[in-house]
Amino acid sequence: MPSNPAPGGQPPSLKRTLGLPSLIAFGLTSMGILSVVAVYGSGTQISDGHLPAAYVLAVLAMLFTAHSYGRMARHVPVTGGAYAYTARAFGAPVGFFVGWAMMLDYLFLPMVNFLIFGLYFNSLFTGVPPQLAVLGCLAVVGFFSVIGVTWVKKMNFVVVIASVLVILVFLVLAVANAPQLSPESVLRPLTPGNGGFAPLMAAAAIVAFAFLGFDGVSTLSEEARNPKRDVPRGILFATLLAGVGYVLFSVAGSLIVPNWHSLGNLDAAGTELMQKAGGDVLMVVFVLVNLTGLVLCGTAAQMSVSRVIFAMGRDRILPGTFASLHPRFRTPFIAALVVSAFSLVALFITLDQAVYMINFGALLAFAMVNLATIKVLFFDLRKRGRIGVLRHLVMPVIGFAFIAWLWTSLAWFTFALGGVWLLIGLVIFLVRRKHSHGAMALDFAEDEASEDAPVDMEQQLTAPQG
Repeated sequence: MPSNPAPGGQPPSLKRTLGLPSLIAFGLTSMGILSVVAVYGSGTQISDGHLPAAYVLAVLAMLFTAHSYGRMARHVPVTGGAYAYTARAFGAPVGFFVGWAMMLDYLFLPMVNFLIFGLYFNSLFTGVPPQLAVLGCLAVVGFFSVIGVTWVKKMNFVVVIASVLVILVFLVLAVANAPQLSPESVLRPLTPGNGGFAPLMAAAAIVAFAFLGFDGVSTLSEEARNPKRDVPRGILFATLLAGVGYVLFSVAGSLIVPNWHSLGNLDAAGTELMQKAGGDVLMVVFVLVNLTGLVLCGTAAQMSVSRVIFAMGRDRILPGTFASLHPRFRTPFIAALVVSAFSLVALFITLDQAVYMINFGALLAFAMVNLATIKVLFFDLRKRGRIGVLRHLVMPVIGFAFIAWLWTSLAWFTFALGGVWLLIGLVIFLVRRKHSHGAMALDFAEDEASEDAPVDMEQQLTAPQG
């Protein structure tokens, strides 16, 4: 039987097992260290061979939004991520719509991994239809989502280490086998080309989407042993380390193939680069590690969305059934199984269609978290000292500006799908509000000292500051 709220009205609680290394590993697998291969071809083409410089710009820009997530995770240490932060800043209705938009991101992010898994699996085992591989990956991810973070975190470490080793081996072999190796050949792709910064900015808008998923760490606040300290650090470290990995991989790629025009297939540039650097052995190892990483990346995304749904069910914005926890694993298993059922859509859509759906929800959530940081920390808590102005006003404004700029790179189709999704959310919100007689409640109570001594977080956040 699912676990219910404890006597005395206490909400169901998740199991606190995650330390800082586990949170960083979760963030890295959420983004996928080897996801750089998915945009290597298009990013190199748009930047005219200066992809590393575009990644440097992208990671610097995304760190501003990661910083906002970290600040909010410290002051609102509850599960739900952007949903919880914007609800705290702007009220339940705004929180609902941001959470609903996040679900668009998180529901389709696992599907992207399932679809890519099917394509790569079929490239190794041509007799297996991609759809069958997608279904198998979906089933494994559903199982992992139910058994919880205790098991998944161990596998995350293995995949992160394997992915890092693949990148390092690729870097060493690229240096050893580079047609021309000199300081100029290393620095050239890290600096603007003849087109100046315009191609780099255009490419940065594309590769920035490789960072989607770092915000998943914020949904694990109630499963972290020390959420106020470790969740903010986990978000920032995961974003920074992934950025370093992306830059190193793209530098290695520019060394082994200095003239990107010679790449035979830009969509499959990753496997071609691996083969040029280390032959078939490195290519097969890369594909196997990438396949495993795709499974865990899909698991991380599904775990994130199930926790958002859990939080919205616990706050009675969605049906309370979604707040049920598994009696053994203490995971939101009903929410996870619903996500698995929804993910069957991956059998009937294309990779491009899934990517369209992700971008809208992710960027809306990113933008609102930057605004929530300004509202809660700069205005509500009045943290306006010299450092406060920088951290709680200037940096979130820069983060918001970059996200707003990314919006301009989206196709009209993305806005059309996002608009339909928000309209569906509006109908659900109005129905839920009517049936709950306006009793939707958001609980920001968080344990300040121990798990048995909850503190009214809402009261703490609005109390006068000394």
